[in-house]
Amino acid sequence: MIRLAVSGAGGRMGGALLRAAARADDLKVTAAIEHEKSAALGRDSGEIAGLGKNGVRIGADLAAAEFDLLLEFTTPAATLAHLEICRQLRRAMLIGTTGLDADAEARIGEAARDIALVQASNTSAGINLCLELVATAAAALGDSSDIEIVEAHHRDKVDAPSGTALSLGRAAAAPLGRDLGKDGVFARHGETGARQPGAIGFSAIRGGDIAGEHSVLFIADGERVEITHKAGDRKIFADGAIRAARWLAGRPPGLYAMRDVLGLGGARAT
Repeated sequence: MIRLAVSGAGGRMGGALLRAAARADDLKVTAAIEHEKSAALGRDSGEIAGLGKNGVRIGADLAAAEFDLLLEFTTPAATLAHLEICRQLRRAMLIGTTGLDADAEARIGEAARDIALVQASNTSAGINLCLELVATAAAALGDSSDIEIVEAHHRDKVDAPSGTALSLGRAAAAPLGRDLGKDGVFARHGETGARQPGAIGFSAIRGGDIAGEHSVLFIADGERVEITHKAGDRKIFADGAIRAARWLAGRPPGLYAMRDVLGLGGARAT
């Protein structure tokens, strides 16, 4: 039995993770974590998730919890704090948090020397398949197409473009020898001039309760190829996280990706 800790247990994604774990016979949620000012502290995590009482009350101290593996889909600050605790306790961790800067990425890489980590901007099987398709399309179409990425999320998402959109951008850039730091275009307004060769454009939509939609467009003269993924429910991300948790349990230290979990090969974090 794998003992899970769920970070952000009082939120929408935390609730989806709790419900997904409850459907699994080989997993047991033994800790539910929230930030110290959360209104959910002290409440039964099962009740908040709509499962009925499960006896696991939401707390703020991960270090005092009993768990084998942490599911982390929260904020960069919380993720880094919990990363250090997992490293100290030698506990595995799935990181689905986005908006991490270069320093945070470096700290995750350092922690992977001591603990097993899966890092994924998106845990759905479908989007990770799309990453492979985008790389294949970019290699095949080369420089003959302009590349644009459009993503849409709910009104409460705080980072843009989404981590998944950036992963898709990197998947398109790699076969072409491009770098998003130089070739990524993240805003257009006013007199922008003509589109620059090699640019990879990003557009972000925020509104309503959109769980997540991503499209990568390869636009050439006379034809357009679109690779699109639409998430209708956070359940797909939670189910992917549970699949990753099963795969990660008992693995040696290292930084893994969903493509490893899905058997797509390679070791690139997505």
